[in-house]
Amino acid sequence: MSAPTVAACQHAIADCDPAANVATVRTRLTGLADRVDVAVFPEYALTGFVADDRVSDAALARDGAELATIADAAERAGTAALVGFVEDAGDGLYNTLGYLGRDGERSYYRKRHLWGDETDVLDAGDRRTVVGTPVGRTAFLTCYDLNFVRESAALVDADIDALFVPGAWPAAHGANWDLLLRARALDGVRWVVGCGRTGARTLGDPREYAGRSAVVRPDGTVRARLGRDERDLVAPLDPAILAEQRALVGSVGESRERSARP
Repeated sequence: MSAPTVAACQHAIADCDPAANVATVRTRLTGLADRVDVAVFPEYALTGFVADDRVSDAALARDGAELATIADAAERAGTAALVGFVEDAGDGLYNTLGYLGRDGERSYYRKRHLWGDETDVLDAGDRRTVVGTPVGRTAFLTCYDLNFVRESAALVDADIDALFVPGAWPAAHGANWDLLLRARALDGVRWVVGCGRTGARTLGDPREYAGRSAVVRPDGTVRARLGRDERDLVAPLDPAILAEQRALVGSVGESRERSARP
């Protein structure tokens, strides 16, 4: 069997314009190359973000028409999709990732570590999410979550094979995004797929985004990377490479053994 394939679908986002963003994501899904097993989109791919009342108007419900449209497009493309959005949960707003599986299953992750002005209008999530995907057991982090080593350490015990990281990293700090993606791959001996927003924010405080989507091998080296253009980064995540690196390093299995001891 061939290795499962992931696409990091890097693109610019229209802040507080869900209709435009849903159209963009749908177009990118339907235009994917044959046999992409999982498509990963940037942070806030469906809504964008600004830290004022406009974000409430742009927020989406999990069971709304927008997520249904993306799920339908993903099904037609024969791929699973991971998309970010501001979630209206009724009791608050969250920076949420929705994993839309090929068999209709859905899972969600709410960003646990809010950054900057997100704290003015959003609530933080309080749970980690691990799901079965075509590439194996997979966990999600969102952008600034990358900075927290304890999140990565907790996921070692969860025995994950891949980590998907949608982001909207400022262009001025793109080197840190690169470094942290590599670190999170190496410290968990896992595949990491980072999909970054590109372009600029024109609502609220102006900001340029780094892009720099990347697929990082379990040994911490970069398998493939984009610049700031709007493109799909498609790469296989070979389970044999993961097994080989874990056999070489041994740290993942040793960590699980220690955690299981009384």
